[in-house]
Amino acid sequence: MLWHESMRMKLNFRIIVFAAAILFGVVFSMPSLLQMEKGAKVSLGLDLQGGLHMLLGVKVEEAVDSRYTSIASSIKHFTDRNEILLDSLTPGESSVDFVLLDSDDEPAMNAMLKEVDGLKVDIEGENYHLTLTPESIEATKKLAVDQAIETIRNRLDQFGLAEPTVARQGEEKILVELPGIKSPEEEKRARELISRSAKLQMMALDEERKMRVYNMTEAEAAKYGDVILDDVARVGEKYLIKEIPILDGSMLTDARVSFDQNNRPIINFSLDSEGAQIFGDFTGRNVGNHLAIVLDGKVYSAPVINERIGGGSGQISGDYTVMEAQDLAIALRSGALLAPIYLMEKRSVGPSLGADSIRASMIALLGGFVLVIIFMLFYYKMAGFIANIALIANLFIILAVMALFGATLTLPGMAGIVLTVGMAVDANVIISERIRELIYQGLSVHKAIEQGYANAMRAILDANITTLIAAVVLYAYGTGAIKGFAITISIGILASMLTAILGTHGIYEMLESKIVKSKNMAIWFGVKKAA
Repeated sequence: MLWHESMRMKLNFRIIVFAAAILFGVVFSMPSLLQMEKGAKVSLGLDLQGGLHMLLGVKVEEAVDSRYTSIASSIKHFTDRNEILLDSLTPGESSVDFVLLDSDDEPAMNAMLKEVDGLKVDIEGENYHLTLTPESIEATKKLAVDQAIETIRNRLDQFGLAEPTVARQGEEKILVELPGIKSPEEEKRARELISRSAKLQMMALDEERKMRVYNMTEAEAAKYGDVILDDVARVGEKYLIKEIPILDGSMLTDARVSFDQNNRPIINFSLDSEGAQIFGDFTGRNVGNHLAIVLDGKVYSAPVINERIGGGSGQISGDYTVMEAQDLAIALRSGALLAPIYLMEKRSVGPSLGADSIRASMIALLGGFVLVIIFMLFYYKMAGFIANIALIANLFIILAVMALFGATLTLPGMAGIVLTVGMAVDANVIISERIRELIYQGLSVHKAIEQGYANAMRAILDANITTLIAAVVLYAYGTGAIKGFAITISIGILASMLTAILGTHGIYEMLESKIVKSKNMAIWFGVKKAA
């Protein structure tokens, strides 16, 4: 019975939770520490392993122009389907204008236009003048930046880069950091993938005037509602294309690389239900005419429509390599950019700089860690040894949690770990001092430990909660490396609460009988005289 009672007191719930936390930390941090092939690992950020830093600008005004083109395309499809006759349907830089030829179609036309969000409709007789409201224009510009961030992030994820950083800077700028980009070839491929608009359009040739394209100016083509586009592969070959597209890439659902009968890479794409219906209706009405497949303002092919094409699928062929076809498919799947982007700033971070940063950070981390351990052992004796166990467990837990969440370790993140070491041991210093004070006052070991933790709890919680609030604010409003610092210090604070408060308390409870039996408070707590 006495043996069972002794075991029950030793194996308290605190020590069990602490042991489980240590086991968790060691198991899940090993893949990162030993660079094992299997298991989740902490990725190194741009400043540690080198890579590419870019600041991009977004031409948001062109997103507004694209919105007008999209509105004109929707109007054309609606009127073609419902056999409503229009004249001079033209999308301008700041409006869409057309003439409704039959006044009996006015109710249907007005009902369709009411469904377009943010559209102001001015009607004078049979003339329609459509403009976007100021609120809609601002929303379109904001959407262009938001969509560019999401699209670039999706492309880079599919490209296979580990932990790219894509974040808004100001109103119309985007910060992109690509760790691991080292060669000029990798940099060029990544830049092309990021900047490619991937704007896919199905457009009709002007069958009546297509032979005059080489003798026609852009201004003359515009009078007929046409544009002149170049062939992507054959230099000098041009096409006279109807300005308003039949449909665009927003209706695309998938794009995959395959090979034709000559083993050349092609891209098969699929459309959603609306796109499939539009595509089928157009091809059914235009058998014998040409359909141009246009990507980023270049004609990839312009085949003759032999029959109605149903099913909502198509094919893009061109003179490109397998890698180029794969990148193009990625760009199409991730969606077209609503507005073009341009490079404002670029700098490469070499791997040697990353190695120097890692070396300096490790020296700081290990140096601070060793000095803290020596101080705790020298000043607090066994209490310091117990605090050091909690400190080591804290580091393992931080690495394990970061690895499981796929976090990226940056130079500020390593600074956060160094700071966490000091904060974690600070809690143990407060606890040890409270216990020593109570022992000096003549309390028993059990009461000194319990009241020491109770008295220290408020100060520890206040300090950690205020720091955690600051870290949350840094993560919410910071970007890039600042987020890395906020993440590591947040994880460190939560881990230190587990190890410094729960873990060490459990160790003291487990060893309490030995402490009482030894009666040597100088060895256990560094007390300088008998209480």
